[in-house]
Amino acid sequence: MSPAIGATWAICAAATAGVIIRPMRWPEWIWAIAGAVLLVVTGLMPPGPAGSAVAKGLDVYLFLTGMMLLSETAREHGVFDWVAAAAVNAADQSRPRLFLLVYGAGVVVTTFMSNDATAVVLTPAVFAAAKKSKAEPLPLLFACALIANAASFVLPISNPANLVLYGGKMPPLGQWLGSFALPSLASIGVTFVVLRWIERERIAGACDCDVERAALSTGGKVAFACILLTAALLVTMSALDQQLGLPTALAGIVTALGVSALARRSPVELARSISWGVLPLVAGLFVLVEALDRTGVIRMVADAIRSGAHDPARTAAASGTVLAFASNAMNNLPAGLMASTAVAQAQPPRLVTDALLIGVDLGPNLSVTGSLATILWLTAIRREGEDVGFLAFLKVGAVAMPLALIAALGTRLLLG
Repeated sequence: MSPAIGATWAICAAATAGVIIRPMRWPEWIWAIAGAVLLVVTGLMPPGPAGSAVAKGLDVYLFLTGMMLLSETAREHGVFDWVAAAAVNAADQSRPRLFLLVYGAGVVVTTFMSNDATAVVLTPAVFAAAKKSKAEPLPLLFACALIANAASFVLPISNPANLVLYGGKMPPLGQWLGSFALPSLASIGVTFVVLRWIERERIAGACDCDVERAALSTGGKVAFACILLTAALLVTMSALDQQLGLPTALAGIVTALGVSALARRSPVELARSISWGVLPLVAGLFVLVEALDRTGVIRMVADAIRSGAHDPARTAAASGTVLAFASNAMNNLPAGLMASTAVAQAQPPRLVTDALLIGVDLGPNLSVTGSLATILWLTAIRREGEDVGFLAFLKVGAVAMPLALIAALGTRLLLG
């Protein structure tokens, strides 16, 4: 190994560790950007390729921008409190029923608006529901985090990582459902059963009901309608095989400006409330992956996939499992980018590519830094005064993720 390759690997490993551990409690994005800058400053990564790596994430940046604007607009105008009151009343004093309602809502939001929307849009509403019902919030919040990944391959739009893995060229919807409908059901079902069992003591018992639900303001009604319209827009754009970032960003900008004008509030104040650090975090991760690619890591991955072409089922099971765990070491967006590049080089059977997608989508349920959705979820709950450490999340993920992964991969392999 050359000194340059060793130094690149060391910097990438240190930056990834910083994102996971957060030394001195500094935000995750600082460590990702620091690693990227250090690679460029030391000459290990030329500025040109680094800029190209950042540009690869443009659609993701736009998508996240739109979702964060939608979420903050809805939060500011009481939509989450309104939804929370409805959920609490529907639970009829039952904590288990409230948990089931939250989990079901997470499935719907993840399927039709993406796992990042579940983290950004649904999590604040769930926290509000827990406060109103005087229920233990963490089981409900864990439901948001885990379903955001467990249901993220129901549809192509359910996870931006899907777009990354397939290089923007998604399979037809019929073929997609043929490959992933049953594995998704297995993933969703197993994750629910495991989480319900782990959190059984904190979920048991009664909660408050008949919470007064104040009428939504005009701004709140418009924000809620815009979220629904955005969901329909994303499904339509996906069916037309179009990128999702720009439409989502435009929907978020129009919603934020329009609702702010109706309420006679400054949109600048709304923008200041958003955790924009997620954007440089993603950009830094893309640079780290590009640096690893230049050391030949992805070529080795492609060679490993190609060598198993004689036994697609075994290669699919191994590749999906390895990528599931690897996604927790570097976050699943860059891991998906690496897998996409390796797939383009190796040209494996569809079964192998499908297994890789299941791994990159479901694997991040192991750790709190495994996916961008989980990092967004963590940011959302910190704003509400809650926090979940790496080990606390791992205690749940170490049980839920492997069992759901076995169920989903096993179902896909049975389909052939």
